[in-house]
Amino acid sequence: MEPLPTLLIPGLGCDTRLYGSQLPVLFRQGAAVTVANHTRSDSIAGLADDVLAAAPPRFALAGLSMGGYVAFEILRRAPDRVAKLALLDTTARPDTPEQTARRKHQIELAQTGKFGDLPGLLFPVFVHASRRNDHALRAIVESMILEGGSEVFVRQQTAIMGRRDSRPYLGSIRCPTLVVVGYGDELTPPALAKEIADAIPGAKLEVVPDCGHLSTLEQPDFLAHTLAAWHSA
Repeated sequence: MEPLPTLLIPGLGCDTRLYGSQLPVLFRQGAAVTVANHTRSDSIAGLADDVLAAAPPRFALAGLSMGGYVAFEILRRAPDRVAKLALLDTTARPDTPEQTARRKHQIELAQTGKFGDLPGLLFPVFVHASRRNDHALRAIVESMILEGGSEVFVRQQTAIMGRRDSRPYLGSIRCPTLVVVGYGDELTPPALAKEIADAIPGAKLEVVPDCGHLSTLEQPDFLAHTLAAWHSA
């Protein structure tokens, strides 16, 4: 039997590099692995349609943060196409008013010639407190955001602000599900991951030590092993 194709969805401002350490491990298992394009639409529904249009008929699906929001929408639209699910550092809840206000401010910066300021604002909350002076990690995150460009950033933030509350749908997810969260994730803390895992029948929760929001970059070997085990199970 052919290995199950795998589809990975990045988070806000991220690209293939978000999964740079996990891709080789999944490839070695013989899987056809694709990192989805989540840059074209300004709604989660539109992004889900974009991803599904390019996806294999049936696949394993993993998404980090914003990628998780898109994954939830994919499951609503095409549950029979998702064979297994991994939700990394994400939440099933909609934006809070405070979060939306921050996003609108960041959109304003991006649209008024201050896009270059955004990586410096975002990096400290993206990573564990112990990694805030990690220059190599910062360089990866900054380059992804800046190379993505201001228009993509605005579209993604607009999509995130308008996302649906996925909590009512969690109980209907029937595929094997892994939920992963960094112990020190400040943006989508472990309590939100537990909320997801508790609501999805049979879901497994993995809390990553010494890790913030960008688990695949902060603890790359741990996540490579975890996703390889998830894919092969």
